[in-house]
Amino acid sequence: MNRLNKLNLTVLALAISLISTAQQKPNAIALIPEPVSLTEQNGVFVLPQNVTISVPAKADLGHTYALLKERIANTGATVQEQKENAGATISLVLNKSRDSRLGDEGYTLSVAPGKVTVKANKPAGLFYGVQTFLQLLPAQIESVERVDGVQLQAPAVEIVDYPKVGWRGLMLDVSRHFFTVDEVKRYIDNMSRFKYNMFHFHLTDDEGWRLQIKSLPRLTEVGAWRVNKVGLFNTFTPPTPDEPKNYGGYYTHEDIKELVQYAKDRFINIVPEIDVPGHSLAAIASYPELSCTEGADKYQVRSGEPIMDWSHGAPPIAMMDNTLCPANEKVYGFMDKVITEVAQLFPFPYIHVGGDEAPHNFWEKSAQVKALMKREKLTTIPQVQAYFEKRLEKIVNAKGKKLMGWDEILEGGISPTAALMSWRGEQHGIEASKSKHYVVMSPTQFTYIDYMQGDISTEVPIYASLRLSQAYKFNPVPEGANAEYILGGQANLWTENVSNIRQAEYMTWPRGLAIAESVWSPLDKKDWKKFAAKTERFFDRFNAAEIKYSPAIYDPIVTVSKKEGEYSVTLTPEIDGLDIYTSFDNSAPDRFYPKYSRPLQIPKDANELRIITYKGKKEIGRQMTIKVADLKKRVK
Repeated sequence: MNRLNKLNLTVLALAISLISTAQQKPNAIALIPEPVSLTEQNGVFVLPQNVTISVPAKADLGHTYALLKERIANTGATVQEQKENAGATISLVLNKSRDSRLGDEGYTLSVAPGKVTVKANKPAGLFYGVQTFLQLLPAQIESVERVDGVQLQAPAVEIVDYPKVGWRGLMLDVSRHFFTVDEVKRYIDNMSRFKYNMFHFHLTDDEGWRLQIKSLPRLTEVGAWRVNKVGLFNTFTPPTPDEPKNYGGYYTHEDIKELVQYAKDRFINIVPEIDVPGHSLAAIASYPELSCTEGADKYQVRSGEPIMDWSHGAPPIAMMDNTLCPANEKVYGFMDKVITEVAQLFPFPYIHVGGDEAPHNFWEKSAQVKALMKREKLTTIPQVQAYFEKRLEKIVNAKGKKLMGWDEILEGGISPTAALMSWRGEQHGIEASKSKHYVVMSPTQFTYIDYMQGDISTEVPIYASLRLSQAYKFNPVPEGANAEYILGGQANLWTENVSNIRQAEYMTWPRGLAIAESVWSPLDKKDWKKFAAKTERFFDRFNAAEIKYSPAIYDPIVTVSKKEGEYSVTLTPEIDGLDIYTSFDNSAPDRFYPKYSRPLQIPKDANELRIITYKGKKEIGRQMTIKVADLKKRVK
C-alpha cells in the first residue's frame, strides 16, 4: 500500500471517529422534557428487523405496548410480544421492589447496543420511558407514512427520570370553537408525547355548551349552537334573527366515556370545567330563568360580537348579563343536575367550576341580589360571588368531588378544601398556597398560549404576546410559594381565534414543549440555548408526524424608538445563529440584501419594511411585511 493510500485511510478513519464521537456527545441528544439524569454509553442500539417486546404479566399498560408496536411496525419491522425478558429486544419491567427515586411516574431507561430496558414502579412510568426511547430514535419513527427499509438507531444511554410536579396540564377550550372527538383525541395524543398528564376540558362558556346533560336537554338543543361568524373574534356584528344557528356541537355521554378511557390509556386525567357564574350566556339562552335580568329570554348564544367593556379594567362592565343569578334558587337546582352528571362522567377527583371574570354591574342593580345581600348580611359583590361559590362547593362535595376554580374564587373567602388555578399572575397562587389551598400555577405571562407567539405581522392580532423564550421561563413552584400546596402547572389554549385543530396545534407547539420541560425537568436542568436547539430538532419530528407548529422563533422581535424626529427599528433574534436581511424598497429581501447589523433608520418616504431570516444559506424565517405607518405606532 503506498503512502498516499495510507494517508487517505488514516483521514477516513479519523473522520469516522469524529462523527461517532459527535453522535455520542450529550448535546447531540435532544429529549423534551430534559431528563433528571442522562449518561451516555459506548455504541448504539440498531433497531432490528424482528423485534420482540416483553411486557409484565397482568399489568394494565394502557397504550404503551400498542404505541411501541405501531411506531416500530411502521418501519417495516415485525413486532411480537412475549412475557419473558430473556431474549427480548425491548423489555418493559415493573419493579418488584419499589425504587424510591422514581415515585409513581418515574422510570429508568437503559439503551445498550443489543437491548433496551425500561423499568418503573407503575405503568405510567413505563409509558413515559417508552416516549423517551422513541425520542432517541430519528425523526422517521414519527412518520405518518411507512418508512420501510430505513435503519433506525439510538445512542446507548442510561437515564433516570421523574417529574418535578404532579400536575402537568394543557387546557383546550372547546366552547368558543367546537372540536370533534377525533380532534380531541389527536390533541391528547400529541400532549402525551411530552409527559403531560392533565387535560383540562373547558366545556362551557358564552359561545357554547358542549356537554350533554340528559336532565337539561335544552343546554345542547339550544346552547350548543350559534350563528357562524368568520373573521376576528370580538369584532363581529350581532347575529340577526334570520341567520341560521348551525355552528357548534356537543359531546354525548358516550363520547365522554370514550375520551376518558382514551386519555386514561395514555395516563392522562381529564379535568372537566363548567364555567359559572360568569361566562354563562349559552346556559342562559337555553334557560332564561337562570338570569337575574329582565329580557334574558331574548338572549342568544354569543357568536363573537362584543358583550364586555374592558376599558375600565377588571371586572368588566357587561353589555348583557352573562351571569347565573346567585339569588335565584332555581340556579342551585340547575347546578345540582349539571354537577350530578359531570361527576358520573368524569372520574377525576376535581370539578373545575370557573368563577372568573363575572361582571358586577347587573348584580349591583338587581333587586334579587340586593335582597340576598340584606338577608345574608353581605356587604360587597365579591361576597355575593363567594356565597354562590360556597353553595356550589356543597353541591360538588355532595357528589364525592372537590371544587377547583380560577383565582377569583379566593376573593370573599373559600373553604379550605377548594383548590384554585392562579391565572392573574403568580401572586394569587403564592398567597393561596401560604393559606394551605392547593394551587395549579397557570399565570398569563408564561402559560397563555392563545397569545401571539411572534410579530403581529405574522399572527392573529391578540392583545398580548408570549414568545417561546418567555414561556420557557415558567416555574410552577415560584419563589415564596408553599411548595407543599403547589399541585403543578399548566398552559391554557383559549380558542376565540382558533377555529380548527391545525390552528390549535400551531398555537400549542412549540410553546407546549417549553411548558412540558418546565413542569417535568429539574430547574437546574433547564437551559434556554440548549432547549432552543432541541426545539429545532423537534420541528423535524413534527414534520414527520404532520403536527402543525409555529416557526416564530425564526422571526426577530421588532421594536421601534423615536429620537429627535427620527424613527429607529431594532430587530432582535430570539435564538442564536440567525442572519437578518431587510428592505424598505418594496422588494422581497434574500441573503444578497444588506445584512442587518444595527438599528435601521426609517427612510422619509418609505412605505413598508420587509424582513427575512437565514441560517447560513438557508432561508428559515417567514417574510415579515410591516407598513411604516404601523411601525411608527409601535414607538415606546
